[in-house]
Amino acid sequence: MKKIAVFPGSFDPITIGHENLIERYIGVFDEIIVAIGVNTQKKYLFSLEKRINMLNAVFEKYPTVSVDHFEGLTAHYCNNKDAKYLLRGLRNSSDFDYEKTISQLNNIVGNGVETVFLISQPNFSHISSTIVREIFVGGGDVAPFVPKEVVPFF
Repeated sequence: MKKIAVFPGSFDPITIGHENLIERYIGVFDEIIVAIGVNTQKKYLFSLEKRINMLNAVFEKYPTVSVDHFEGLTAHYCNNKDAKYLLRGLRNSSDFDYEKTISQLNNIVGNGVETVFLISQPNFSHISSTIVREIFVGGGDVAPFVPKEVVPFF
């Protein structure tokens, strides 16, 4: 049976931390779906189409990584894709406390979907999409924080 995993997020925008996590997960799973969760109540800096294009540009070099999007519960999306694993990165203890609760709920709602955590490498632990957006809106250079393929989208 194929080991399929979903790495969900808003990816508004994708960061070098996200990219690093996927690169580290590639050898563990047969297929990874990087999936943009769409929340119609949330305001994004980049359109869904642009975020999909960013992710495709970053991950086109990895044949076992695909890009998709979904609405609704992440656990239901996993079930629809026959993915038994959710991938998450942890930057700090606050991330762990939040993600632990969500993983337990996803396991119940998703009929046994397991969450797999990787701890962020120290050189990426300070980077978040929120920080990158603030740097961009403030007129700063985002290049050190996003994959090189994403820089032209800014």
